[in-house]
Amino acid sequence: VCHLTMEFYRRNYIEGLFLSSGVLKSPDYTMDLLYQTLWKLRNEYRFNGYIHMKVIPGADPVLVEQIGLLADRVSINMELPTAEGLKKLAPGKTRERILSPMKQISGKIRQREIVPYRGQRTFVPAGQSTQMIVGATPESDYQMITIAEALYQRFDLKRVYYSAFVRVNEDSLLPAIPGGPPLLREHRLYQADWLMRFYGFQASELLSEKHPDFNLLLDPKADWAVSHLEFFPVEINQADYYDLLRVPGIGYASARRIIGARRTHSLDFADLKRIGVVLKRTLYFISCNGRMMYNSR
Repeated sequence: VCHLTMEFYRRNYIEGLFLSSGVLKSPDYTMDLLYQTLWKLRNEYRFNGYIHMKVIPGADPVLVEQIGLLADRVSINMELPTAEGLKKLAPGKTRERILSPMKQISGKIRQREIVPYRGQRTFVPAGQSTQMIVGATPESDYQMITIAEALYQRFDLKRVYYSAFVRVNEDSLLPAIPGGPPLLREHRLYQADWLMRFYGFQASELLSEKHPDFNLLLDPKADWAVSHLEFFPVEINQADYYDLLRVPGIGYASARRIIGARRTHSLDFADLKRIGVVLKRTLYFISCNGRMMYNSR
């Protein structure tokens, strides 16, 4: 692994390494092999590129901390969002085994932010992440984004990844997915996750127990807007940053440009187009100087 990594890195084929493994013999045995590989890369091969390391649930906390001092990012995969799903499809994993190292890593990250490590590499400078499988068990989209939101708040995760379930063998425990992997559902979860991380949305605003799954015909932001017409139209020349972010077709870069541009003059629809706003998506949800686009023609 070390030799291949260095050869690919010298040829500019890669910028970093994602290091993972199935469980060999035991979590501790596997994590020790991963740690030895990581240690060799950093100390013998002098590899200073990016390394993302997978932590094996149930491994000794000492090994987890040692890896955290050498890796840039670590991840402990939730795999399935509920204890029932884990018990059915991944009986070797439990929520306690998964959440315990997450808590340990989060605590170490918070500690190094208060008292930086002296004479050592920064503890997981790129933070930690996790992954959930979509469609293997019957959890709704609402359950999945609610769990993701709780993980972000509790463990300061940098990212939750979603992976559409792909059946790779005929094991009777594995569900059959009509139509193949739920790729569009995976995409909607990523879009909703982005809204929660960067746009100020909460999981309870996007879905509920009465409406537990995303609209496959509309992206989550547009679907929220259509369901909350009382919020619109948003006045471009007066709305604050977070109100602008709720408008379909306006991203965080466009919202910042709008706020910067209107300091010097009042904006109209032509200004918004130059700024990069997607007018064909925003025109039903905004006004400029009190007028909507279809009234200004």
